[in-house]
Amino acid sequence: MAKPASRTRRAFFVLYLVVVHAALIGLLAERFLLPRLLPPTDLNTGIIPEPAPGPQTTPAVLPTELPEPSVEPSALPSPFPTIARTAKIIIPVQGIASEQLIDTFSAARSEGRSHDAMDIPAPAGTPVLAAADGEIVKFFDSKLGGITIYQITVDQKYFLYYAHLQRRAEGISEKQLVRQGTVIGYVGDTGNAGVGNYHLHFSISTVSDTNRFWDGTPINPYPILTGRAELW
Repeated sequence: MAKPASRTRRAFFVLYLVVVHAALIGLLAERFLLPRLLPPTDLNTGIIPEPAPGPQTTPAVLPTELPEPSVEPSALPSPFPTIARTAKIIIPVQGIASEQLIDTFSAARSEGRSHDAMDIPAPAGTPVLAAADGEIVKFFDSKLGGITIYQITVDQKYFLYYAHLQRRAEGISEKQLVRQGTVIGYVGDTGNAGVGNYHLHFSISTVSDTNRFWDGTPINPYPILTGRAELW
């Protein structure tokens, strides 16, 4: 039978081996296993560093519905849904340059009248063009003006008057919308123009009443057709 002292020493020895093995296993785990399971730390501070930032990406921008462009109310009035207002009035006789125009707005006429218009000489049959976008409001034949056309601009601010025509263009009718530059008639000498005095009598007047196409305040076309002034 073993002595008590011998059993005690054996027990301490076994306990010692257990402690040594446990410490050895802990060192091995700290050395090889933990670095794989935990993020790396700063050796000096023991603080886990922030991960390095990856490449920056711009978040996708979702398409948005663009707002409708604002339109000036007078530019597209309801009676003219398919035709836009032009910025300038053009010379209403084909092939005539601004240098050829003469200001006859204030010239005297018979019975003490003022001309209140512009005469544009051209050979007989020269095409007469719509000076602006708008509606043909009236065909009128008179002793003074001869064969004439009245037009209103799309914003309904101005009447345009074409007189002494040889004839009106085929396919042109009252209440028709026409584009600027459309042939609406031909230069003639009808009315009181005088035989052989071929020219277009052209006038511009403000609209006081859209039904009174013959009425309104006259505006001198000369500075407008020569680029010295604009209606809009």
